[in-house]
Amino acid sequence: MKISGLQTLTLLDFPGKVACTVFTSGCNMRCPFCHNAGLVLYPEDPAEMTEEEFFSFLKKRQGILDGVCVTGGEPLLQPDLIPFFQKVKDLGFTTKLDTNGFLTERLRKAVESGAVDYVAMDIKNDPGRYAETVGIPNFSVEPILESVQYLMTCGVDYEFRTTVVRELHRAGNLLAIAEWLQGAKRYFLQGFRDSGELIGKGLHAYSPEEMHTLLEKVRQFLPQAELRGVDV
Repeated sequence: MKISGLQTLTLLDFPGKVACTVFTSGCNMRCPFCHNAGLVLYPEDPAEMTEEEFFSFLKKRQGILDGVCVTGGEPLLQPDLIPFFQKVKDLGFTTKLDTNGFLTERLRKAVESGAVDYVAMDIKNDPGRYAETVGIPNFSVEPILESVQYLMTCGVDYEFRTTVVRELHRAGNLLAIAEWLQGAKRYFLQGFRDSGELIGKGLHAYSPEEMHTLLEKVRQFLPQAELRGVDV
């Protein structure tokens, strides 16, 4: 698998776990608020490390790390993602997949292989604003709907999350998402941060106070919803 980056330690990416995060390149969306523009727009760039180098690193972290997250870009575009996850599990680590949910059949195969312990699926916006939010005209939201339904019924541990951007998300959009996801195990509103490597321009975050107000609205339908990446 092509490894385009590695965060050697994270306490945030994998709930309840001390983990590392592997970054893959390439994506089938062009979300303007994406903070990994280089991975999305230039997937042909050389890999940062080989699998052999990564697993050498991981073996030295046995007993220190609990899990491995794989994010992107969109990891499900990687043809050998499942064997990679299986090698991680064979070393005794738990595994987490970050996905945009568009490749439903690949998601299903990954989960049903038994190689994925936890899935975090991005919910970009309410269905009516998906095309605008992912930067693709005439985008079909049907695969997203299918992936949401699959995760809520297949038995794998999971979460849904929305990165909240002032120019793309209003309270009504978030309420529509919450109503859509009623019954979901976990849902997070994530604070937007400009990494300096965004695909789009002119985007802004809500203040922490505003995010707390939005959270209370969302909790009308999803009382278990939480904030992530928002200063108190």
